[in-house]
Amino acid sequence: MAEKKTKKETAPKKKEATKATAKAAPAAQKAPAKEQKKARVGVFICHCGTNIAGSVDIEDVQEYSKSLPDVAFADNYQYMCSTPGQKKIADAIKEHNLTGIVVAACSPRLHEPTFRTATKEGGLNPFRFEMANIREQGSWVHMHDREGATDKAKDAIRIAVAKASMLEDLFPKTVPVEKAAMVVGAGVAGMQAALDLANAGIKTYLIEKNPTIGGRMSQLDKTFPTLDCSQCILTPKMVDVGRAENIELMTCAEVEDVEGYIGNFDVTIRRKARGVLTPDEAEAKGIVGGGCNGCGDCEGVCPVIKPNPFEMGMKPRKAIYIYHPQVVPLIYTIDWDSCIKCGLCVDICGDKKAIDLEMQDELVKVKVGTAILATGYDMFPIEKKDEWGYKKYENVVNSLEFERLICASGPTGGHLVRPSDGETPKKVAFLLCAGSRDNTGVGKPYCSRFCCMYSLKHAHQIIEKIPGCQPYLFYMDIRSFGKMYEEFYYRIQDEGAKFMRGRVANVLEDPVTKNLIINAEDTLLNRPINLEVDMVVLAAAVQPAEETERTRKLFGVSRSMDGWLLEAHPKLNPCGTTTAGVFLAGVCQGPKDIPDTVASAEGAASAASIPIHRGEVELEPYFAQCIEEKCAGCGMCVNLCPYQALALVEKDGRKVMEVTEAKCKGCGTCGGFCPGGAIWMQHFATPQIIAQIDAFLVGGAK
Repeated sequence: MAEKKTKKETAPKKKEATKATAKAAPAAQKAPAKEQKKARVGVFICHCGTNIAGSVDIEDVQEYSKSLPDVAFADNYQYMCSTPGQKKIADAIKEHNLTGIVVAACSPRLHEPTFRTATKEGGLNPFRFEMANIREQGSWVHMHDREGATDKAKDAIRIAVAKASMLEDLFPKTVPVEKAAMVVGAGVAGMQAALDLANAGIKTYLIEKNPTIGGRMSQLDKTFPTLDCSQCILTPKMVDVGRAENIELMTCAEVEDVEGYIGNFDVTIRRKARGVLTPDEAEAKGIVGGGCNGCGDCEGVCPVIKPNPFEMGMKPRKAIYIYHPQVVPLIYTIDWDSCIKCGLCVDICGDKKAIDLEMQDELVKVKVGTAILATGYDMFPIEKKDEWGYKKYENVVNSLEFERLICASGPTGGHLVRPSDGETPKKVAFLLCAGSRDNTGVGKPYCSRFCCMYSLKHAHQIIEKIPGCQPYLFYMDIRSFGKMYEEFYYRIQDEGAKFMRGRVANVLEDPVTKNLIINAEDTLLNRPINLEVDMVVLAAAVQPAEETERTRKLFGVSRSMDGWLLEAHPKLNPCGTTTAGVFLAGVCQGPKDIPDTVASAEGAASAASIPIHRGEVELEPYFAQCIEEKCAGCGMCVNLCPYQALALVEKDGRKVMEVTEAKCKGCGTCGGFCPGGAIWMQHFATPQIIAQIDAFLVGGAK
């Protein structure tokens, strides 16, 4: 039945490469295919130690495989992915004149490239390979049903053989790669990634929505477990970014639009009107010696006072401002929502002519080969957990507000005081897992990972700065996972911090003293706790930054159900994404502490630099092709394509669909919908899919 279908529907003729494909297969590979030889498929079954062999009867499956149509050879080996296992495949291709290979083992996501290489070494086209997943989808889910696992393995192999017997030679194509990269987000992850790319000789565009780089780390006082000053570590890196030759820093900027594909991304950036000219911008306008020099005279005369978001609203700033003295670039910014355009700042700026109250947003287009997303995180709005009194009681603060209160450059000069009356607290309670590991539907089900450690750091800071002050830490489990973290935990215990294991039920306020009453349970002693303290600090959960969702849609990146950006593979490709050429760094991927964030940024920079240094990138030939004789030019497929890979073009006086092969991911959405059957999906062609269905149904009937 499959043979008849193959004769009726054949692959379309090869078209000339479009601009998107840039460099097609060598001429020798474009020659017309020879008449299809009778299929001779080789089947190789992996034991995977006992992962598969523990639940599947390997010998029985091998004998069954030999009985299948078109199977010329079947074998098994303990570890097919090992060097001897791969050699078995290469040798069998030559010895038995095989035309297709099936490996029954683990997920193709794990070892498909491995076995493709072995197929190629045997002299076959690497795309004449098919994988049957009998581990994740077989033995592991039928661990206690050996007969069922064995039968399912037979089904998977029979279906794979049906497709392998119909596979055709496919040839990857290459596209050139622009020798530039982009990093979105300039926290510590984005800065590290940009510096690594720049030091590798790659032109790098660093995009940051805020007026300064530094991200969340610049708001911290100290870092655990070494207790180094956060700004002392961060400021030199910020300065390095600001003066790096290969980094074009764009603050007050956002990605507006993204088009293209790996190697050739066309990105439109909106540079928001800052209202203040840099010295370079002033020079470009012919203002000699002009532009902002960070003197601050403008801020001094501005009559508008607003809360400073960098200080969590606990310190004022003007309508023309800088967040803090160490900002990079040291250029003032106008808050257009607050500015009354009185002109006082313009007058005092004088000959520098740095202030332009009529400045407009500017759209800038750049072309890059790869991109790194480092959009960071936001604090979970812990006021949603009403029982803990945040934003209801003045003396309940979150952890980031505590960082600013305890920081020497913060609103109180490093003196921890109660927001209600300015008094120094003597009892401070820290509520860990505030919104994390919360399955109530209000909080976040995941662990925010670094909250335990910064709460230990906070306890140390108040012991150090306020003699006689007693910290209480209410926790579910202390997770001190990193290098020297457990030792830091013991140190805080020895310093006198008191630990209570149990989630806090609620926090109430004494209306007279403004003290806070904590009601909880000590699950170790199995007794209730009723504790009066001066302040409560909530170690609030973290969540993806506000702009993450919009940014990921622009770059076509997937996300987890929690909103974090999703990597291509959690073990083998933790920095990559399902969109080729787009990589992840830092906490946008999930909660990380500073060392892990920097490490992921370096990994992302390394991965992003590889295509650029190679100069070209190879594309898998899993793309759609249009059978122009069948295409009615309806255009329905164009709007369905999730990768914007399709377009209608004029050919011979009529409209037909054309595929930008470099953009196409071979998802099959267009092919499945096309009412005229005009779309041919390479490697997933209709006859191949029908053959698999037939093989399954015939086997099931038996």
